[in-house]
Amino acid sequence: MTTATITSKGQVTIPKDVRSRLGIGTGDRVEFVEIQDGVFQIVAATQDVQALKGIVPKPKKPVTIEEMNQAITEMGGAD
Repeated sequence: MTTATITSKGQVTIPKDVRSRLGIGTGDRVEFVEIQDGVFQIVAATQDVQALKGIVPKPKKPVTIEEMNQAITEMGGAD
């Protein structure tokens, strides 16, 4: 098992073998996801925005600008 030490500033250096397995490097971001009480998973947050394509389905019919403006008005976003 790989371990790391927390500095007085609360910083941790992620060991090289872990960085390699996560595919992360200098400047990349990681997320700490709590998977159960007190147990966290480190997840590389480096996916390109293109990886999100297709997650949200296309609407069945196109929405007009007027419909968008109406929805904004109804939500209180425009005065």
